[in-house]
Amino acid sequence: MHVRLRIGCAGWSIAARQAAAFPRAGSHLERYASTFDAVEINSSFHRPHRPRTYAKWADAVPEGFRFAVKLPKSISHERRLRDCEGELQTFLAAVRELRGKLGVLLLQLPPSLAFDGSAAPGFFDALRERYEGPFACEPRHASWFDAAVDATLRARRIARVAADPARTPRAAVPGGDHAVEYFRLHGSPRVYYDAYPDEALRRIARRLARPSTHTRERWCIFDNTALGHATFDALTLRASVVDA
Repeated sequence: MHVRLRIGCAGWSIAARQAAAFPRAGSHLERYASTFDAVEINSSFHRPHRPRTYAKWADAVPEGFRFAVKLPKSISHERRLRDCEGELQTFLAAVRELRGKLGVLLLQLPPSLAFDGSAAPGFFDALRERYEGPFACEPRHASWFDAAVDATLRARRIARVAADPARTPRAAVPGGDHAVEYFRLHGSPRVYYDAYPDEALRRIARRLARPSTHTRERWCIFDNTALGHATFDALTLRASVVDA
């Protein structure tokens, strides 16, 4: 099976030193989307966006472009997956304005949130009653990384994010449902700040280029945005994939 690869950044800001890789005309999003075909919206974690804002973003990008959208912290960090159907419904109603440009929904859990055999399956079941598309979860507590939890995610078509740096060895590789695989590269060794060396990017490129009989799409999002390294790393990785 051919695996569609999407490489991008957490956000569409363009650092001045990488501006030459993008057209000069247009909004930041329009310029970004002329070069990349995917982006992760992190701002939705901190504050809600109006439905018309999502619609405006969808209209600004080419047909083949896709957005990943992070669920709000009210669901993941405040409610901790319990009694949050109202927040989930409001969020889904807004992001549906992305229409066909909605690629993946992303849930990042707090490091303190252990797997709960009642809360987590209940939340994912409630989600699947309302949303059928790709969904990726980035857990950070060690209890999420065992075979039983993996089966729980897979049964509900939930992809487990492959993260770098990984808090446990299994966190470095995708888990759960593999129809869509989602890689989040936060920067290493300093999370959010450090760039990836060329050899690390070549290694990532080889991993992304592996053939698969059950994965239709792989996302790779750079989140090392604090000093503007994400854009350069994403451009470099995209070039490296061609040679992998």
